[in-house]
Order: sequence, then structure tokens, then C-alpha cells
Amino acid sequence: MSAAAAVVAAQPANTTRLNRPVFFSSALLIIAFTIVIIAFPQASTAWLSSAQVTLANSFGWYYMLVVAAYLGFIIWLAVSPYGKIKLGADDEQPAFSYGAWAGMLFSSGIGISLLYFGASEPLTHYLYPPQGAAATPAAASQAMTLTFLHWGLHGWAIYALIAVALGYFAYRHKQPLALRTALYPLLGERVHGAAGHAVDCFGIVVTVLGLVSNLGIGSLQISAGLEHLFGLQNSHSTLLAVIIVMTIVATLAAISGVEVGIRRLSNLNVVLFAGLLIFALSMGPTLHLLNAMIQNLGDYIGNFVGKTFDLYAYDRPSDWLGKWTLFYWAWWISWAPFVGLFIARISRGRTIREVVTGVLLLPLAFTLVWLSVFGNSALDLLINHGATELSRTALEQPAMTMYKLLAHYPFGTAMSGVAIFVGFVLFLTPADSGAVMLANLSVRGSRSDSDADAPHWLRIFWSALIMAVTVGLMFADNISAIQTTIVLASLPFSVVLVLYMVCLMKSLRLEFNPATTAKAVARVARRT
Repeated sequence: MSAAAAVVAAQPANTTRLNRPVFFSSALLIIAFTIVIIAFPQASTAWLSSAQVTLANSFGWYYMLVVAAYLGFIIWLAVSPYGKIKLGADDEQPAFSYGAWAGMLFSSGIGISLLYFGASEPLTHYLYPPQGAAATPAAASQAMTLTFLHWGLHGWAIYALIAVALGYFAYRHKQPLALRTALYPLLGERVHGAAGHAVDCFGIVVTVLGLVSNLGIGSLQISAGLEHLFGLQNSHSTLLAVIIVMTIVATLAAISGVEVGIRRLSNLNVVLFAGLLIFALSMGPTLHLLNAMIQNLGDYIGNFVGKTFDLYAYDRPSDWLGKWTLFYWAWWISWAPFVGLFIARISRGRTIREVVTGVLLLPLAFTLVWLSVFGNSALDLLINHGATELSRTALEQPAMTMYKLLAHYPFGTAMSGVAIFVGFVLFLTPADSGAVMLANLSVRGSRSDSDADAPHWLRIFWSALIMAVTVGLMFADNISAIQTTIVLASLPFSVVLVLYMVCLMKSLRLEFNPATTAKAVARVARRT
């Protein structure tokens, strides 16, 4: 038993009950923030936009550096001797089969945004590149490299860092599965007091912002599909109906729990997503897409280090970096609390190396193939077949781009229907797993059972609150304010992730140093 485990073992176990400071503080903050944005839409948008520009100009270097540090640290951790340590006891077996685990990894981090940005982002970078002339072969290659960068290793490393940190302290050292847990080596007993409450509260706020943005994008994507397929006007009433239906189904899945609803949705997710991808690859210019895929991968690997630190210091576009790369890094960080917590929840019994390798490679491989197939299909239609309507759609109505692209394929109408259903299922898994994790953060977890999920009413509450906030902001035409706030809120949480790295190293070194561990255990024994 390690020193950290010995310290925890000497403490009385908590029972699972509502954590009132965390629950009420986070809920009130979210409600108050939403009311202010709805009541003062123009002023709040202007202030948030100004703050985002200031942040991008002043802290762009920090975002690029810290995200690179997350990636470097988690890769080093996996290949080091620490990688063989299990998230649990040494003889503990994985909680889920490899197939079920891989499916939930895939679905928890890949949301409906891939449908939204899969074709529209490469087209946008092609028409408005940060460097060089637009609408050239070089611009097309750069567009795919940048898209791969934004959806690639850097983001998944953030998920892996939180999953390993939380899973390690929860399952190996018998702490509650909460965001504060990984800070125990630094905060000690204060982690169970105000400091720990603040970490969990802020994590809930950031997570809700990310889920509201996801629900907003998801409703726009589904509504655009209904407009394309059935001619339904993309009105407030349509958006409201879509949001309510999506929330109800996601809530039902959240109530059924990780082992039933979320696992089954994840399996369905993989099948549907793969089917749509295979259709696009086989019915499109297959040889060109395969050639482009290999070249895209080579460009991504070849430019990886340079783009990781590229701040366009000598050829800086006006606001491109803040709107794209920095926004993506902030968005990944805002999603990381609940995705990382969920990955930790399903990874009990697996080694650090398994978790890092699985998170970095399994969903990433599919993501890059998806982006390459649909991104290059859109570029091919624009460049070689004169499909200028795709470029206009990508710039003016990004949610419609995927459906306009599928219209160029055989059975385009039927496949648009499939895409709508795929989008609906893609939304559900992050939404229901997010509701479960928000509920879990709202209770005082038991150290004896870190796998115990929170009561159903808490999952229903957070789902309903996310729906209400999304509806309010979308009806006020101010959903972009949430996306801007994500960038701002991710800055302080990025510091928490740095502290996670420090705490992990401190505890892992104790575990690998028998002499230090023995002294720590002796100190605990004397105190008790």
C-alpha cells in the first residue's frame, strides 16, 4: 500500500449524500450567468468578445505551451515504468470488456460536432487560410493539416490526463471519484473542505458550459437536417422541439446508468458512425480519398511540432488563432472534466499505459479518417466539380454542409436521413454521460465505492438545467456567448490540470520509493 493509500485508509469513510456547497453554488452561478446574458445580450456579447480577444492576444503563448505540456507528460507517463500501474489494486480486473470499453471511449469524446465541422471546417480553412493564398492546392493541404491538428492528439491527451489522475487516486488510493481527488497530495485534508468544493464547483460550471454548447450545436445540426430533408423551417419552435426530444432521450439513458443505457448507445454509435463513413468512402472518389488520407496523415505528422507551437508571430492573421486553434484548446479543456471523469469511471482495473494508449489512439484513428474522408470529399467537389454552393453553406450555415455534401452521392436523400439519426445518437452519449458525471460531482462520494453513481433525481436536474439554459440562450440568439465563455473559463481550469500533473508525479514517486512509503505509513500509524 502506498503512502497516499495509507493516509486515506486511516480516515473515516463518507456516505454518499448531496454536497450542498458544490451543488447549490454551481447551480446558482450557472443560472445567474444565464440570466445576465439573456437580459443584456448586446452588452454581454460585446464584453465577452472583448475579453476573448484580450485572452487570445495575451495568453495565446500560454495555451499553446500548456497543451503541449499535457501531451508530452501523458505520453512520457505511458512509456515510463509508471505506465504498468493499475487504476485499482494490482490484481484487479477491468470493469468492462475491451470492446465495451473501447466503444465508450469512442462515444464519450466524439460528439455531434464531428458532423458539424467534418466538412465545413476544411472548406473554411481552404477559403480563409491563416497563411498563404486562398483556394490553392497549398491551401487545401494546409486546411486538412489544421483540421487534423484541432481534432488530434493534443485534445485527447487532455482527456487522458484527467482520466489517469482521477482514476489513479480514486481506485488505487480509495478516494471519492471527483475532480478534487487528484489534488490530495497538495491540499491534504483541505481537499475535503472549501478548496475542494471550489474545484468541483468550477468543474461543474465548465462542464455545463461545454454541454450547453454541445446541445446548441446538436440542435442546429438536427434542425438543419430536418430542413434539408423535409423542408421544415429552422425556426425557434423547431429548435425547441428538437432540444426537448434530445434532452428527454438523453436523460432516460442517463437514468439507466453506465452499464446499460450508455454502453448500448455507445455500441450503436460506433456501428452507425462507421456505416456512414464506409458509405462516403466507397461511393465517393475512393482512390483519391485514400491517397489524400495518407498525405494528410504525413502532413500532420511532419508539421506536428511546428504547428504545436505556431503562434503566427511573424505573419499573424487578424483573429484567426483566437477563433480556431485557441478556441479548440479551450473547448477540449472545457469538455475534459466530464469526459475525463467518465473515462476514469469506465477504466477501473486497467493500467495507466492501457488508458493512455486507448484514449490517444482508438478514438483518434477514427476521427482522423472521418475528417479526411468528408473533408477531402467536400474539397474535391468544390475544386474539381464546381460545387460552389458547398463553400457558401460552409461559411453561412455550417450545420447544413454535411447534408449538402451527401446530396452529391447516390441515395443522397436516404443518407441525409441516416446522418440525422447518426447526429442524434452522437449527441446522446456525451449528453447522458455528462449528466451522470455532473450528478456524481454534486454528491459526497463514498471512498469505499467509487463506482457508485448519484441518485436519478440529480441526473434529471442537470439535464433539465442544461436544456433550460440552451433554450434561453438560443431564443435570445446568444448561444455564441457560451462558446466565448468556454474560452475564458478554460484558462483557470488549465492551471488545475497542471496541478494534476504535479500531484500525479508526487504520488507515483512515493509509490516507487519503498523507503519513503514506509516512513509515510509509520507517520500515519503514529497519528492514529
